[in-house]
Amino acid sequence: MLKKTSWLVATAVAVTFSGLAQADWKPTKPVEFVVTSAPGGGTDNFARVVQSIIAKHKLMEQSIVVTNKGGGSGAEGFIYTKVATGDSHKLTFGTNNAYLLPYVAKLAYKPDELTPVAAMALDEFLLWVKADAPYKDAKSYIEAVKAKPDTFKMGGSQSKDTDQTLTSLIQDATGAKFIYVPFQGGGAAGVQLAGGHIDSNTNNPNENAGQWKAGAVTPLCVFSPTRLQGSAKVTATMGWSDIPTCKEAGIPIDQFQMPRTVWLPGGVPAEAVAFYADVLKKVSETPEWKEYIERTSQTDKFLAGQDLKTFIAADDAKNRKVFEEEGWVVR
Repeated sequence: MLKKTSWLVATAVAVTFSGLAQADWKPTKPVEFVVTSAPGGGTDNFARVVQSIIAKHKLMEQSIVVTNKGGGSGAEGFIYTKVATGDSHKLTFGTNNAYLLPYVAKLAYKPDELTPVAAMALDEFLLWVKADAPYKDAKSYIEAVKAKPDTFKMGGSQSKDTDQTLTSLIQDATGAKFIYVPFQGGGAAGVQLAGGHIDSNTNNPNENAGQWKAGAVTPLCVFSPTRLQGSAKVTATMGWSDIPTCKEAGIPIDQFQMPRTVWLPGGVPAEAVAFYADVLKKVSETPEWKEYIERTSQTDKFLAGQDLKTFIAADDAKNRKVFEEEGWVVR
C-alpha cells in the first residue's frame, strides 16, 4: 500500500497570514522563480505573469529571476528545489506533477521534501475533435469509439500524466477504449488533432484555442461541474460558455482539473511560507491576474494552508487510484 501524504499535515500548519509572521521575514536577495516546464509552456506563462504583476505593483522589494528547468516532465525543477533545502529564495512553479511524478518514475526527490505555498488557478480540460468530424456532441463520439474499440486515437501531453489519466477515467466511465498517443506538450497534441493525425485530445482551453478560432477543431464538452465563464465568442457561433459540461453531455465525470501550484524547498521557516503566500494572494486580486485567468480560460482559485492541504490530499488520492489501476506506479 502506498504511503499516505501525511507530510501535508505538517507543512500546511506553516502557512499563515499572520501580520507578525510577515513582518519577521522578507527576502534579502533576488528571488529565483524555478519553472518546471520549458519556455512558452503553461507553467512558464504562469510564473512570468506572477513575476510581472509583482514587479508592476511592487509587492516585493527584491528582484525576481526566472529559471526554466522542465526536464523529465518537471522533475528537474523539483530535484533542483529539493537540494536547496532551507533556501527561502527559491520559489518553484508547477502543477500537481510536484506530488504525482514520484508515483510513476524513480526520482531523486520525494513530495515531503518540498513545502507547498499556494495553488492559484485550476486548468480545465475539454474533449476536442476535428471541426469536420461527424461527431457534434460528446455522446455520439463516445458511441462511435465504443463501436470500434482500440481504433480511435486520443492524443495528450506526455504519458502517465494528466491527459492519460483523464483518458483512463473516460474509459472507465463510458466503456470506450482509445489508443492513447502521447506528445511533448498540449500544443503538439493540438497541432496533431488539427492535422487529422489523431481523432481527439483532452487539451486545456488555451492549448487548442488557436485551432478552434481557425476552424480546425471543436470542443465537445468540459470536465467541470459548471460551464466555463466568458461571454465573448471564439468562433462565429460559439464561446467558452456555450460548451456543455461533460456530465450534461453524457460522460459521467463531474470534474477533472489541474492546479497551478507554488512550492518552496523543505526546511524553510514558517515566516517565509507566510510571506510568499501573502504576496501570491495579493497577485491573485489584481486586474492583471483576472485578465490572465480570462485569457487562458482557467478557473480562478486561490488555496493556501488547510484548504491547500485538503485539495492536494484529495487530488493525490484520485490520481493515485488511476495510477494503481493502470499499473503505472513504480515500486
